[in-house]
Amino acid sequence: MRDLQYIEVETRPNPTAAVIWLHGLGASGHDFEPVVPELGLPADAAVRFIFPHAPNLPVTINGGMTMPAWYDIKAMDIDRVVDTDQLLASSDAVARLVDREIERGVNSENIIIAGFSQGGAVAYELGLSYPRRLGGILALSTYFATAKTVEVSEANRGIPINIYHGTHDPMVPESLGRLSVDTLKKMGFEPSYQTFPMEHSVCLEEVQDIGRFIREHVL
Repeated sequence: MRDLQYIEVETRPNPTAAVIWLHGLGASGHDFEPVVPELGLPADAAVRFIFPHAPNLPVTINGGMTMPAWYDIKAMDIDRVVDTDQLLASSDAVARLVDREIERGVNSENIIIAGFSQGGAVAYELGLSYPRRLGGILALSTYFATAKTVEVSEANRGIPINIYHGTHDPMVPESLGRLSVDTLKKMGFEPSYQTFPMEHSVCLEEVQDIGRFIREHVL
C-alpha cells in the first residue's frame, strides 16, 4: 500500500503528543477534523492530530463499489467477513505514520491510535501489535476483526483502551462492542466500555470523554 494522504492539525507549535484518528467506511480524514476544538484540551496542550484518508477499494457488501475503505468487507455476518490482508496492509501504512511521529520527536508513549468503525478495527490491530509502547487505543463504534490473529507486542500488553458504542447502532451492533471487551479481558487487558443512546455516530459526551482520555494518558 502506498503512503497514506492525511490532514494534520496542531493545537500548538512543537507538539509533544499525537493522536492518529482513522475514519469509517466511505468517509475521509475530514470526518473527525471538527472534533478537535470540542475535546476540551488545556490551552497549553501541544497535540498533533493526524487524520489519514483510507485508500479507494472495491467493497463487496456495497456491490463492489469503489470507495474509501481500510479493507474489504465480504459479508455482514455476526463477526464480519473481512479481507484480513488488506486490514493488515492498512495497519502497516498507519504504523508508518506512527514511525514518522517518533522521528519528529514525539515519544511513542504519547501517541494515541483512535478509530471509528472500520478505522477502529485497524486501530485494534495496530495499537496491540506495534513494537513500541503507545499511549492508548480509542475504539469507537467498532469491532475486533483480528482478535484471533493479532500478535500482541510485549510493549503494549498493558495499553489503556477505551471503547465506545451506540446502543441503537444498526451498522455495527452493540453486541460486537461488548464482544470486543470480553475478548480483550480474556487476553489480559482492562478496557473501559461506555455506551450512549445513539446510532452509528459519535456524541458530545463521548467526545468529551475522549478529551479526558487524551489528557490523562499523553499530556
